[in-house]
Amino acid sequence: MLKKIKELLWLPMIIAIVWGGLQWYRAPKFSQGNKAPDFVGYLPEGDSIRLSSFEGDLVLLDFWGSWCGPCRQHNRSLVKIYAKYKDKDFGNGGRFQIISLGMETNKKRWLSAIEKDQLIWDMHVSDIKRLDDHVALLYGVREIPTTYLVDAEQNIIATNPTEEQLDEILTQKLQN
Repeated sequence: MLKKIKELLWLPMIIAIVWGGLQWYRAPKFSQGNKAPDFVGYLPEGDSIRLSSFEGDLVLLDFWGSWCGPCRQHNRSLVKIYAKYKDKDFGNGGRFQIISLGMETNKKRWLSAIEKDQLIWDMHVSDIKRLDDHVALLYGVREIPTTYLVDAEQNIIATNPTEEQLDEILTQKLQN
């Protein structure tokens, strides 16, 4: 009888350990209040951009992949949010920007997905090294989609916000 009780206790312990490990693995490296690490990203044409050059803007860093079904669905939300806020002034001339960071291995498929999903913003960067992308490594991205909302002072103000949360944050920022 005691042996059966011990056997029954092992299963919940194993489940708890696995669940805890998954939560740790999925947790973003940075959270609200952290300074967003600066990076250089490479546009499809080879030009580069720096996150720090967007100081004064609200910037959504969106780590995604053309091969990722949830990412492609998430793109629909981003298109709506971008259309709503792209021309708004968030104070001192600050704008809402999206920097899409493609976790890709195939440049042609990546560019095709950008076009097909109608990601009309200009900032699309990728090393074409999937999760070995230098920006993904810097930000500790282990799964996609992963998003960080960065304020005008380059501080992270939200990690993986839903479309509704992002809309609420941007509306609040407009009112301030």
